[in-house]
Amino acid sequence: MAKVAIVTDSTAYIPAELLKQYNISTVPLAVIWGTETYEDGVTIQPSEFYQKLKTAKVMPTTSQASILNMRNTFQRLLAEEYEVFGIFISSKLSGTVQSAMQGRDELTSGKDKVHIFDSETTAMAMGFQALAAARAAAQGASIADCFAIAEKARANTGVYFMVDTLEYLHRGGRINSASKFLGTLLNMKPILTVQNGKVEAVERVRTKVKALDRVIEIVAEKTQGSNPVHIATLNANAEEDAKALLEKTAKVVNATETIFSGVSPVIGTHTGPGTLGIAYLAGM
Repeated sequence: MAKVAIVTDSTAYIPAELLKQYNISTVPLAVIWGTETYEDGVTIQPSEFYQKLKTAKVMPTTSQASILNMRNTFQRLLAEEYEVFGIFISSKLSGTVQSAMQGRDELTSGKDKVHIFDSETTAMAMGFQALAAARAAAQGASIADCFAIAEKARANTGVYFMVDTLEYLHRGGRINSASKFLGTLLNMKPILTVQNGKVEAVERVRTKVKALDRVIEIVAEKTQGSNPVHIATLNANAEEDAKALLEKTAKVVNATETIFSGVSPVIGTHTGPGTLGIAYLAGM
């Protein structure tokens, strides 16, 4: 039975030590800033991104992972005698799944050993799917086993987050239900989720503190009665708040695993600075 290697994309933002431990390869999306193009998490890091954002006169945009990077990653792993299982950002948010399929199609051999999976989400909600499959692969799971595990993980992952403003998501066309939140009162904080592959508005809460407490309440509701519970932060240039949010959520949901994670520059482009949230995997 062939060994299996997991590939994901940079928007998962799985911490480097876990990528290394479970041999997970990452293909970067792109941040386009004026005439410059950066590889997400490779040639631009969050600290640099948010510093640049403060004084930018031109706002960044993003682009899906390249077909070339996909093909090269697949070729490398096939040469190492792996079957490849790729778990990527929702196809309703990015063309990265399509890039993966085209990258596979460009292979001269081994196309049948590259398998593509739509996570229908992003950030660590997708990261948990990749980790679940990679942990199984490390124990000798087959490609069919990894696919079944990823499907189960997809059904049991979620993400809820607060943004300081809907400006970035609205400008990038990444939210469908923003209209009901536009023109809201000062200091109201939108809470959002990724549902059926798309960013959706959940509710709005007065003040940041109350919004984060509500995120914890929602995650507790969604994970109630399911064990184990894995949680991870999302934070866009808000590390101290994210650490406190992770600690508080862990106690409320009795988390088995906690992961401190940021959001990649590509996700930060669309959510804006100050974004905070919790991703979870429950019941497996």
